[in-house]
Amino acid sequence: MHSFLFELGIEELPDNVIVPAISSIDDSFKKLLQEYELVCNSIVLGSTPRRLSITVNGLPAKQNDAEVYKIGPSINIAYDDKGELSKAGLGFLHKSGAKPEDVFVEKTKKGAFVAVRFMQAGKDVKEILREWIPEAINQIPLPKKMVWNQKDLAFSRPIRWILALWDKEVLNLEYMGINANRVSYGNRYLGLDRTLKIESVQSYEEILELNKVLVNRERRRELILDQFAELFKDSDDQVKQDERLLDTVCNLIEYPHAVIGEFSQDFLQLPEKIITSTISQNQKYFSVYRDNGNLSNKFVFVSNGDPQHSNIIKAGNEKVVAARLEDAMWFFNEDCKRSLASFVPQLKNVVFQSRLGTLKDKTERILKINKYLCNELNLSETEQIKAQRTAFLCKADLVTLMLGEKEFTKLQGYMGMQYALANNEDEQVAQGIYEHYMPRGSNDVLPKTLCGALCAIADKLDTVCGIFGVGLMPTGSADPFALRRAAGGVVQILAERAWDLNPDSMIDFVFKTLSDKVEIEPESALKVKQYFKQRVSWLLKEKGFAYDIVASVIDMGLSSLPHTLAKAEALEELRRDERFVKLVIGFKRVSNILEGELSFEEVDSSLFENEVETQLHNALKELDAHIDDALKKVDYPAALNYLVDFGSIIDKFFDSVLVNCPESQIRKNRHALLAKIRAEFNRVTNLSLIVVENELNGA
Repeated sequence: MHSFLFELGIEELPDNVIVPAISSIDDSFKKLLQEYELVCNSIVLGSTPRRLSITVNGLPAKQNDAEVYKIGPSINIAYDDKGELSKAGLGFLHKSGAKPEDVFVEKTKKGAFVAVRFMQAGKDVKEILREWIPEAINQIPLPKKMVWNQKDLAFSRPIRWILALWDKEVLNLEYMGINANRVSYGNRYLGLDRTLKIESVQSYEEILELNKVLVNRERRRELILDQFAELFKDSDDQVKQDERLLDTVCNLIEYPHAVIGEFSQDFLQLPEKIITSTISQNQKYFSVYRDNGNLSNKFVFVSNGDPQHSNIIKAGNEKVVAARLEDAMWFFNEDCKRSLASFVPQLKNVVFQSRLGTLKDKTERILKINKYLCNELNLSETEQIKAQRTAFLCKADLVTLMLGEKEFTKLQGYMGMQYALANNEDEQVAQGIYEHYMPRGSNDVLPKTLCGALCAIADKLDTVCGIFGVGLMPTGSADPFALRRAAGGVVQILAERAWDLNPDSMIDFVFKTLSDKVEIEPESALKVKQYFKQRVSWLLKEKGFAYDIVASVIDMGLSSLPHTLAKAEALEELRRDERFVKLVIGFKRVSNILEGELSFEEVDSSLFENEVETQLHNALKELDAHIDDALKKVDYPAALNYLVDFGSIIDKFFDSVLVNCPESQIRKNRHALLAKIRAEFNRVTNLSLIVVENELNGA
């Protein structure tokens, strides 16, 4: 068995490109194995900012020989008038890789065709790999490509070398003027001209490690964590765990060396997130906390440089952090000289969207939507005052120095909260300003305060309806205004708070506030309602409800999200009941009979021919009263149980009565009775969309 090594050497790749790039190489190689019916013992991936590598052990020298059997064109097409192979016949032969002596006539029910059968010798795996490497490079997904010294070579960064070995042998290949060889390079600080001769696949990782390159990403990660623990083994301080930052740092270095840095204690007067944002987001350093949970004036950075020069590197990093924090301190102190409310008029200078106006326009709409929500929820005057104050101030921090200078843009909302607290605004108002951006992603928390929840819904509804209204709906993967996240946030908050608000009515109101100044695209409100229905469907599936239950409860519209959830829970609980299964089957029978009919006459009891018809009609009146009572109490388990009990009467009706009887008048009357039953059931949910076991088994 044999080993294979491929290393692509490049200038430092951006950290967000490395994982998709090495995953692409991995996927491409596995497809290659499948295509050529090859097997191997192991695949080891490697990646650093300057290299992407794959090491494969246990490969055969060549493919197994295989019998090839293919049917080609009919003999009328495959041969000419002289009995020689025509162009079509020769083309089939060439495409199949066969020889003339491999050809024979295959007779089938559809006629006579030329066919070939021959033993195809297995291809050398070295040759397969030699052809694969250029393809693998071309397939690497890169968000931005640049043309370097070869006009046909477009890549994120210049490609510097290609290392390709088959055991100890260099694979003979050339890619865009770069010839493969057995040379790699160590860490930059050891010298860019210092070549490393890789004699064999097995020696690759060891030679790189001796030259301060840990090509295995997981080993770099483990080493970083070990170094963190070692740095503070005699201290109560500890590095803050940040998995995302750790992943980023792993992609930025080749051989980690963790170092402690410090900044002035004076900067600890700043709000905590300003400091941690400077350290982690801007500089990619790790914050350090004391044992009492307070932020310390230390930080840890992971150096890729020469450990012997750590003090010089440390001084440089401390200088950069100090400069950034000095800027932040100045921004913060200057902003605090003004009230947060004084920034609101400046929002007219910032465009939200060209047709939707400025952030000042958006704030005015948020205030109106917020007021509407307060009235719909019957909130107290005190609650409404706080909610409106939150809506008024929620975007003000976007024009402060701290955010306006683009240094700390990710702190929007947080800075608004800090400035509100500095201005002695109500704590719930301040917290609401921070929370109105929540949830910022699928794993983010929801607003805890009433002010935050109301303002979040108002802001997100305005964004979704506004962007839809001007015709900029999300498509496929393109969602520049994060409308999926915004709409998902609204339904999550409504569900979590169990607010009995009608989404359709909310959307209609928002479009009313928009239409005062904006020319709205036709059918926009309908599209937004459908979009929110999709997000409700997503939420229900996230909560674990089966797809058919989700379809059933949202099919009749979304009058209230808490009611929709309650219906889904009641259906999930009842679906295991045997009587419920029979009810679903009976209801589907009703729906199937009425399929295609759009209008029905009033039920005429004088046309009843069977006592069962009278019993069904009377029971339906009782059911209507019971369903009324259950829906008023939002008691969906009770409503469904009433339907289950009614199911036996439907079964008795079908057993005793021929619905589609010859007499037109009586048939129409029975259809009208079934239509009333269907309408009564649909007040609760659409049972025709529920899948029962009998259907799954093909019964």
